[in-house]
Amino acid sequence: MKITLTKEQYKTLIEMVYLGEWMVNACRKPDEIIKKYQDLKQHVFSFSRGEDLEDLLEFDEESGEFVLAWDFEMESEVSKYRLEFEEETFWDELLEKLSTRDVIRKCGEKAVEKMDGADFYREQIPFLEKYEKEFEQHGLDRLEIMGTEDKLSAR
Repeated sequence: MKITLTKEQYKTLIEMVYLGEWMVNACRKPDEIIKKYQDLKQHVFSFSRGEDLEDLLEFDEESGEFVLAWDFEMESEVSKYRLEFEEETFWDELLEKLSTRDVIRKCGEKAVEKMDGADFYREQIPFLEKYEKEFEQHGLDRLEIMGTEDKLSAR
């Protein structure tokens, strides 16, 4: 198979491959990396050799891998997209986990296990709405850990 790309299309492909592999492997320990994604990223990045793309990619002699050039990673949309994804995922996960916890507290674990998805979601909606409103208005300012004997204080 042969694919022909302009330099601009190749740059976009580099960004997409980087972001995709990052999403799969960023949260994994080195021995848990899903190699097929890392290998494909390296394969796609390897086509930069001899193409005057040092502003996009660098070859790290120590690791033997291609990496995004630091300036490109920090100044391109890659960094912006990654941060947007992390921010949105954080709030979605926080809402989901807190509201699920509260449904279990309200209904009991055994009752929740017997619920179908629609019934669970109906129970979850008021909690989702409550937390969404809270976090939109106050962020994390009013989120506290209760019941700890050793109170943490800012120093």
